[in-house]
Amino acid sequence: MIKVKTFSSPLKIFQTAKELQQLDDEVNKFISGQKAARVISVSDCCTTDTAGSTIGIIRVLTYET
Repeated sequence: MIKVKTFSSPLKIFQTAKELQQLDDEVNKFISGQKAARVISVSDCCTTDTAGSTIGIIRVLTYET
């Protein structure tokens, strides 16, 4: 069965690398815990404030169990 899971993370100035690593770890932990047979796609999209500054990231994972 094909499933979709969404993850999100706020991004703070000067901490982006750490926050992206934490997001990667969260997604990898989820994949291991779900015993996903196959990852079909991983897609990222940034969220912005009214000034156009990036303030967050949304990661969508499509996988098969």
